[in-house]
Amino acid sequence: MSPAGGQGDRSGAAAIRSVLRIRPFRRLWIVLGAASFGDWLGLLATSVFAAAQVSGSTAKGAAFGSLIAVRLLPALVLGPLAGVFADRFDRRWTMVICDLLRFLLFASIPLLALTGASGGVVVSWAAIATFLIETITLMWIPAKEAAVPNLIPRARLESANQLTLITTYGLTPVLAALSLSVLDRSVRGLTGGEVPSWAEPAQLALWFNSFSRLATALVVAFGIKEISQGQTDERERTEQSMMHQFSEGWKFIRQTPLVRGLVLGIFGAFAGGGIVIGTAKFFAASLGAGDAAFYLLFGAIFIGLAVGIGLGPMIVREMSRRRWFGMSIVLASASVLVLAFAIHLSMAIVGAILVGAGAGMAFLAGTTLLGGEVADEVRGRVFAVVQIGTRLVLILAIALSSLLVGVGGSRKLTIADLGVSVSSTRLLLLAAGAAGIFAGISAFGQMDDKKGVPVLADLWGSIRGRPLMPAEPFVSSGLFVVFEGGEGAGKSTQLAALAERLRGESRDVVVTREPGATAVGERIRSLVLDTAGAEAPSPRAEALLYAADRAHHVATVVRPALIRGAVVISDRYVDSSLAYQGAGRTLPVQEVSWLSSWATGGLKPDLVVLLDVDPHTGLSRVESRNEGADRLEAESLAFHERVRYAFLDLAAADPKRYLVLDASRPAEEIAEAVARRVEEFLVDPGGIVHPRPAHGPDTTVQPELSDAELVGLEHRT
Repeated sequence: MSPAGGQGDRSGAAAIRSVLRIRPFRRLWIVLGAASFGDWLGLLATSVFAAAQVSGSTAKGAAFGSLIAVRLLPALVLGPLAGVFADRFDRRWTMVICDLLRFLLFASIPLLALTGASGGVVVSWAAIATFLIETITLMWIPAKEAAVPNLIPRARLESANQLTLITTYGLTPVLAALSLSVLDRSVRGLTGGEVPSWAEPAQLALWFNSFSRLATALVVAFGIKEISQGQTDERERTEQSMMHQFSEGWKFIRQTPLVRGLVLGIFGAFAGGGIVIGTAKFFAASLGAGDAAFYLLFGAIFIGLAVGIGLGPMIVREMSRRRWFGMSIVLASASVLVLAFAIHLSMAIVGAILVGAGAGMAFLAGTTLLGGEVADEVRGRVFAVVQIGTRLVLILAIALSSLLVGVGGSRKLTIADLGVSVSSTRLLLLAAGAAGIFAGISAFGQMDDKKGVPVLADLWGSIRGRPLMPAEPFVSSGLFVVFEGGEGAGKSTQLAALAERLRGESRDVVVTREPGATAVGERIRSLVLDTAGAEAPSPRAEALLYAADRAHHVATVVRPALIRGAVVISDRYVDSSLAYQGAGRTLPVQEVSWLSSWATGGLKPDLVVLLDVDPHTGLSRVESRNEGADRLEAESLAFHERVRYAFLDLAAADPKRYLVLDASRPAEEIAEAVARRVEEFLVDPGGIVHPRPAHGPDTTVQPELSDAELVGLEHRT
């Protein structure tokens, strides 16, 4: 999504309303919602019905999983080719023809049962029809998914995906589970327990499924002609062979790291969700609950899915969608572990909701990124891999996990007076959660577009509306050294000694300061240090002024010098703002840190020399100069003590980058310690000194900081 593409419109009711105002998309969403409800109703009803026809945990697991596994065969055989149809032929008519065929096939199953055919014949035809339906669905899914980005502006793609995914994987599965439960109780209550074959929930679900597909075909054919727009000319599409298009699509996925990582990550998230669904019936039994608990767990998964898809963008706001994707997979997998250790149904329901939320956020972030990254001419093939692969992984996980836990059963081991459930269900959930966490972390590492930015701090900043920015990329061949410390610490003395020593080695040295290293900085300096009384800037204004000086300073002085290979020595930098405005002025340190990071583009010094001085000693040195104190020097002793300890805390948090020295030591000892540390940066591990700049011993010093001014620098800072 482009930066100008409506970042503020990523989530919320207003964004959803704006998407629904687009008539073609609104019509498509309505009929797809009805069709999705029918699909889930039929899947759940027929699976539970099949499991009820047999006895024994192994047989039940096999019946529950094998009926679902029949739906895998077309994807296993024809799935890779399905996306070619979406890119090769008109997508609207592909959807219409597929839905008409599915209408006939769905209707044929209950119709055959009404003719009085034997149970074996009905079951056999149901298996054949299911295979054919899934084969047709393979061509319908990528055609629909590839068409949606052509119906709406790119800036609204995430909102459209939110609405579609909430409907397909959040609302309709929950409604299907509730409707099936109510329908089953109602029918049995009205018939006194003797349910005729035509009134079985599975039969009614298939009839609903059938007519929902007919409705979809009619609406797409006559009401959403825009689906045909946006594709390349049919002649261009059919000039290439289907096998060539197939290999081209897979090559694109294989050679595009972002797409490859997204595809694998989405598969991993849905595998975890599938395992939870597949083991839910037996997991409920291990908790001492029955079918009602199974329906609750099943519904909790999809409630979580809807919550993650609907509320996720509103929570993370402007966070990088690549980071959000990886973190969502980790959340889903960690929640599977919560299920594995659940000792009560309430705990299991919470875990199931979190699993669904993580999977939903991952799916939304992934499909949105794919819609923005994939060109229209290959979109059908890529979405075929994602959508069909997701169904394949989900159904395979349900089928295999239900079969495995059915074979393993659930046994209880009593230790003392505690009943501890040790079952194949919990072991499978434990393994799935651990594997998912590993996959999520791997995907995060491959897709992370903000290297070096702390993850949790970035998440918290995004929730608050201030996401952290990655460092601006640039090639630095120089060294950035910063001197920090309280008032009277002796920074200018040590800065001048280091600069003189490096110049003696014929190095390019730039000596600078904050604030005041530029003409703009001098004006800012007068505002923050020389202005007193009612005219003095407020604490927040002061922080902003320092940030403004720092932004200009880094852009015009520090970065150019580092690029050409100079050693930049600065009197104060970001840490001074954290200590003075953060701790001293008691502003929120995280906010000051974010502001400084944004101002500098994430540039950090290679070495920070902290000259630690007791405020009593430092302020007495300032008073001995017989010069008027500036605004900071005139602050209270408590203020300067807060500043001192803030500096020490910063150094303790990043010891590799800091050199902390006692400022009360002789100046010569301090200078020698600084020189030794700097030399470590100028000499590589092999002991070879980096070449001097080609321009020789001449140094570059900002006009505001001549050699004469260095002597009195401490008096001004």
